[in-house]
Amino acid sequence: MAGRFGVRHLAVAAATGGVLLVGVAQPASAATSGPAPAAAPAAAPAQSLGRPSVPYETWLKDVQVVADSAGAYLQERVPQAPTTYRPAIVLDIDNTSLETDYTPSYPTPAIAAVLKVVRAAHDHGVKVFFVTARPDFIDAFTRYNLTKVGYPVDGLYGRSLWDLFQETGAFKTAKRQEIERNGYTIVANIGNNTTDLVGGHAERTFKLPDYGGTLS
Repeated sequence: MAGRFGVRHLAVAAATGGVLLVGVAQPASAATSGPAPAAAPAAAPAQSLGRPSVPYETWLKDVQVVADSAGAYLQERVPQAPTTYRPAIVLDIDNTSLETDYTPSYPTPAIAAVLKVVRAAHDHGVKVFFVTARPDFIDAFTRYNLTKVGYPVDGLYGRSLWDLFQETGAFKTAKRQEIERNGYTIVANIGNNTTDLVGGHAERTFKLPDYGGTLS
């Protein structure tokens, strides 16, 4: 079953009593700078049967636009950091770092454009943290998947049983605050859903397409 649906899909089924849930619709938006994300590629028709409503090739092109923006910003931002500065980036996982909805297998492939940005930043001393709505009881599988496809993982935050009852945006904001308390400055926060980015605690936010919530 893992080969067909992937770990993230199994986790959702387990957390919801065996019912596989599709993402709740959110307003579409694109790569942004500043605390609030701005407009994204145009919304696509509603998703059905858990399958993406936008062609894979179109999605990759839309992702590339955001990745290029994030990469250019990080290339300019990171070398300006003083020696006492501890820069970090925070990423969502599903359809931000991994091709979860388009390639539902395990290990799930990396989104190549995002992986390139992350590895370049890490090579220049930026720590890489993942904050995900996945339950933490599959953290080992998630970490293996991320490292297997090439991501550096300096920290992984999944939701505990208690966190599953908390609003996703609030959970992710709290984890970014925790990262800051550990001495890091989050120079970029990358996600594909509004709940990945709201709440502040990042210098810049970059929103990949979710096409009106049709991608999880």
